Amino acid sequence: MKPIIGITMGDGAGVGPEIIIKSLADAAIYEICRPLVIGDAKRLQMAQQFTGANVSIRAVQHSSEAGFEYGTIDCVDLNLLPDDLPFGEVSAEAGNAAFHYVKKAIELAQEGAINAICTAPLNKEALHKGGHIYPGHTEILADLTDTQEYAMLLSSPKLKVIHLTTHVGLIKAIEMINPERTYKVVKLAHDTLTRAGIANPSIAVCGINPHAGENGLFGNGEEEEKLIPGIEKAKAEGIDASGPHPADTLFFRAQRGDFDIVVACYHDQGHGPIKVLGIEAGVNITVGLKGGIIRTSVDHGTAFDIAGKNIADERSMIEAIRSAVELAPRQ
Repeated sequence: MKPIIGITMGDGAGVGPEIIIKSLADAAIYEICRPLVIGDAKRLQMAQQFTGANVSIRAVQHSSEAGFEYGTIDCVDLNLLPDDLPFGEVSAEAGNAAFHYVKKAIELAQEGAINAICTAPLNKEALHKGGHIYPGHTEILADLTDTQEYAMLLSSPKLKVIHLTTHVGLIKAIEMINPERTYKVVKLAHDTLTRAGIANPSIAVCGINPHAGENGLFGNGEEEEKLIPGIEKAKAEGIDASGPHPADTLFFRAQRGDFDIVVACYHDQGHGPIKVLGIEAGVNITVGLKGGIIRTSVDHGTAFDIAGKNIADERSMIEAIRSAVELAPRQ
């Protein structure tokens, strides 16, 4: 059976409703999955009207009521937004609703009613005004699933990268890396790709220093202290992990097909290659959530300046849905 992908509407005053309508007007999406929007049916109907997309909206209360037929967008309708909510403005109502869309998606995933979550963007200011003090989607997902160990995975058509550290300075990032974190992220990569149907995925760990330290020539032994023990622990469990490899050649080798995924040590080491290969095709994925829940996301924000004007580009949403399908646990 094609996986059911729960698509949260994000901030209803942003471009989320528009890019969802445009994406689900593409018949190719229905060929690979069964999409189910979690949001407000009336807001989707409004987006359908100003985009002119040849689709209709069907409000449902649960995935079991959905028909999943191309041309009719099924929406688990929480009915939280006022009819006169303006596009392009920060509002507490939209921020609160965006939180509850994610919460509902988590509930559906935990009961097995959907196979993965794909999120349209929310706005942090609106989220906070709505009474939900989180930095963003990732922290909401981690909190509501009681998850402490998770990681950011970036996916593009030719390359997958998972990160040991992300939004911290370079010196702090190196301080944070240790053998246990290395092991846990390698295992997260292995478990995620295995659940997605890749038998015995090949995982390559990037070095911290130039040439991966070149046997102590560069750096202060960070590879030997922080990476190698974690890699060896994973290998002892039968995981196909290798490294540390020099970063200046590893990403080329990975996009060529030598490895299924690369473990990057810090933010720019992993983000740079993904974005060089095509920024419009990169998808942000949260892995390690309890219950094996996969969450993918568009790589842009709410774009209030163009919301409601029928000029938002849906390509990132389409790629995020495709990545959710690719990584959704196979049942």
